[in-house]
Amino acid sequence: MEIPQLTEEQLQKLCEIAEDAAREYILSKISRRKITELNIAVEAEGNKPLTLKVEVDINLSPLMKGFDAQRLVNEAVKEAFVSAEKYLRDMGANP
Repeated sequence: MEIPQLTEEQLQKLCEIAEDAAREYILSKISRRKITELNIAVEAEGNKPLTLKVEVDINLSPLMKGFDAQRLVNEAVKEAFVSAEKYLRDMGANP
């Protein structure tokens, strides 16, 4: 994907969009009350190439024993990248 030169503000917005997408995805799948800890970190570095890192760390209530938390994390990370890519496309990035 050809990405235009991004300003600091645009990089920050990209990170916020990715973080919000991951958080919304998780909260759409599991109740906030069943989450004891949720940390989402998104980092964008450089412009050409642009590196986007998304880390999701979640601890669930003991009542959620047997729930596949790793799968939820993987899907949330994927959702974050989809939203980030959509943001970049809307800004005029070419595939």
